[in-house]
Amino acid sequence: MILLSLITDPFFILVVAIVVIVAGIIWLRLHAFVALLLAAFAVAILTPASGIERFAIESGLSPEEAAELANRSIGERIAIAFGNTAAQIGILIAMAAIIGKCLLESGGAERIVRSILKLTGQEKTPVAFAASSFFLSIPVFFDTVFYLMVPLAKAMAARIKKNYLLLILAIAAGGTMAHSLVPPTPGPLFLVSEMQIPIHMMMVGGILVGIVTVTSGYLYALWINSKSPIPLRGSPDTSLEQIESLTESDTKQLPPLWLSVMPILVPLLFISLNGILGTFIDEGSSMFVINRPLALVSFIGEKNTALVFGGLLGIFLLIRQRAGDKGGISGSVQSALMSGGVIILITSAGGAFGGMLQQTGISLRIAELTKGYQMALIPLAFIITAVVRTAQGSATVSMITAAGILAGMAANTTLEFHTLYIGLAIACGSKPVPWMNDSGFWIICKMSNFTPEETLRSFSVMLAIMGLVGLAVTYLGALLFPLV
Repeated sequence: MILLSLITDPFFILVVAIVVIVAGIIWLRLHAFVALLLAAFAVAILTPASGIERFAIESGLSPEEAAELANRSIGERIAIAFGNTAAQIGILIAMAAIIGKCLLESGGAERIVRSILKLTGQEKTPVAFAASSFFLSIPVFFDTVFYLMVPLAKAMAARIKKNYLLLILAIAAGGTMAHSLVPPTPGPLFLVSEMQIPIHMMMVGGILVGIVTVTSGYLYALWINSKSPIPLRGSPDTSLEQIESLTESDTKQLPPLWLSVMPILVPLLFISLNGILGTFIDEGSSMFVINRPLALVSFIGEKNTALVFGGLLGIFLLIRQRAGDKGGISGSVQSALMSGGVIILITSAGGAFGGMLQQTGISLRIAELTKGYQMALIPLAFIITAVVRTAQGSATVSMITAAGILAGMAANTTLEFHTLYIGLAIACGSKPVPWMNDSGFWIICKMSNFTPEETLRSFSVMLAIMGLVGLAVTYLGALLFPLV
């Protein structure tokens, strides 16, 4: 009985999963897709039906629905989690791959890069990338922004012959912090609701903390880029020689700037408009003047639809630059989809693994262990969120879990500071530590052509540093400006 209790404990299952992934990817050199699926199966096999039912009921399912989930076969549960992740990112990654391919091969990315260099100069380009990623990721999900900015990073690195790692990390630093700190992304919005934080305070506080944390991440990116630089590499769909050859093109041979930015700008614009209008305008409005444009923006501004429009604009750009070469265009799109397909498979396998970990009830166990733990609420909020994030992979889920644990505690405790600071601590705690169970980890890894080891020592460490700096800034802010 004791042995059975041990091997079905969520923390023991987590350790087994870590061993399977690390041994599979680093020691046995298995493809990440295979290693992640094996880990998902290991977790699902060790998870008892009672644990699955408890998780399902705590997640809001009825007892009948919970029992039905527990009675499903292991393969079916993994396939469902796999499919849920693919549904969220499949079209996005496929169309982003097409946009990136078209921007690179048409010379559109090179045109944008040359314009950025004229505006900022070579030395300030990474700062411009970080700032752009931060503010674009407030209305638009980080993964969408990252997909669209990676081609620019590749073209820029090919042109200046250095700093590819720095450019990628600059994009990641800005985007990931905005994703967790500033509404209207899901995590911060949930904090606003659950912790009863005024949304304007969360936005201002998130931006201020974000500026400091992104700066710390950028400083680490500068250091790791100087100590362990990662070169720009070719990918199955675009060779390094192809990228570099475009940097030698005459400016007159490149597409105009306004057309080059359209595959990126149109999706970002409509997604942003959709988020803004959806927040401030009632969808049930009967006003014809408002309702018709809102319906159009809502249709195009849905992220999957917006990326399809961006992909079509990218294809148009490539057709314009390769007039008469229809066969070559078809081949470019096909190679982009082949490359994107691998990323979709790996990311979806990571989602399946994370889904199986969640079904172990590990978040519930963490909640039980921390219940009534008498510790300062700000660091406690950070620790709980960081543990959940590292255990199950999702920044948003970790924020929701921590908010659920701490909302009552914060409400029933006489605080010497505003609950905004607990919300900010939870947001910063969602950064450490992204690894193989996080779909975002694989998006960064595969879109950038990094190895898993390179991603761990650069991206993962940077996010941990930014999270800790955010905790320090939040704690200091609560002491100096309690806002009560």
